[in-house]
Amino acid sequence: MKQLLLVFLGGGFGSALRFLLGKYLNSAATGIPYGTFAANILGSLFIGIILGMAAKNEAISEQHTLLLATGFCGGFTTFSTFAYENHVFLKSGDFMTFFLYTVTSFVIGFAAVFLGMYVVKYF
Repeated sequence: MKQLLLVFLGGGFGSALRFLLGKYLNSAATGIPYGTFAANILGSLFIGIILGMAAKNEAISEQHTLLLATGFCGGFTTFSTFAYENHVFLKSGDFMTFFLYTVTSFVIGFAAVFLGMYVVKYF
């Protein structure tokens, strides 16, 4: 039950922060979802750091990993919103934005995870 509560609390904070990023960063003028992009990239960096620390001499406990990685990062990042936004780009015929948003999200997202793991490993 404690594990479920930790994931629940972390997910709530992550979701609230993601909402705020979307509210203030998503562009109504261009339709480009900067908030979702920022949440996914920052979440990738955070999970790299968190899991890197957990793996490095068990620097973070299992409870903290549940709270931060599973809960917070799970609530903060959002594949479902990413998929819907790409659907909107495709439906509107905006193939260039679809391509750029998808490729940059994947490439920078993966790079952010690796960067987080690297930072923890070497610093």
